[in-house]
Amino acid sequence: MAFRISDLDETQAPLLDHLIELRGRLVKAILALAVAFCICLYFADDILGFLVRPLYDAFPEGQGRLIFTKLYEVFFVELKVALFAGFMLSFPIIANQLWAFVAPGLYAREKKAFLPFLIATPILFLSGAALAYFVVMPTAFRWFLGFEGSAGGVAIEALPAAGDYLDLVMRFILAFGISFLLPVLLMLLNRAGIVTRAQLVGARRYVIVAVVTLAAIITPPDPGSQLLLAVPLLLLFEGSLMLMRFTEKRDTARREAEGAGEPGEAVEAKGD
Repeated sequence: MAFRISDLDETQAPLLDHLIELRGRLVKAILALAVAFCICLYFADDILGFLVRPLYDAFPEGQGRLIFTKLYEVFFVELKVALFAGFMLSFPIIANQLWAFVAPGLYAREKKAFLPFLIATPILFLSGAALAYFVVMPTAFRWFLGFEGSAGGVAIEALPAAGDYLDLVMRFILAFGISFLLPVLLMLLNRAGIVTRAQLVGARRYVIVAVVTLAAIITPPDPGSQLLLAVPLLLLFEGSLMLMRFTEKRDTARREAEGAGEPGEAVEAKGD
């Protein structure tokens, strides 16, 4: 049988359609990020003031200040602030474009299964970021500033640079925000059949060691920050195990109900 050009075009058409749609989704996501970046760049001073607040509160009243050691440092700090805030602002649109591209290829049950994860992801990330901003950063900064004083008659004074401070703040927010997505990761692995609740329960001691090690790596070296990340992560891990237990029981009951319904359906089909 001869292979015709028209057959080749028909087999490639779905792939080309997907590529065209992907390009459109990417363009919309990039435009959303660009618009959000421009808006945040206009308000960069206000956003930077918000990010600096935990450090200002940690200093004795009237003594807090940031310095810059390069003439262009503050300019690039404001660009990084605008990009960081712009991504946060445009993330719902970016995620919506990603979902709009993936969703048509999913069954209704798969879409329903993904919905809780889509809702939980931004909530958990914002919860982690809020914990970092309102609790962890003030605690860590007060601890760091406690090293001010003198040694050998020489004054030791904190003079944080604007660029270094922003890098530290972004590290705090991203570390806590992403770490708080642990339940989403564990539940996805469980729903995909890669890990079971029993396996995670058996590996609990190793998980504790891994969480403490991770907290020591991604947070500053003060013990307070490490504990403030490790303890919530362990609580989220235990909460994930409880949720897995509930979902596994529900799935087992559903399978048993479907299995009990099959004989009746067979009798009806036979009777017809």
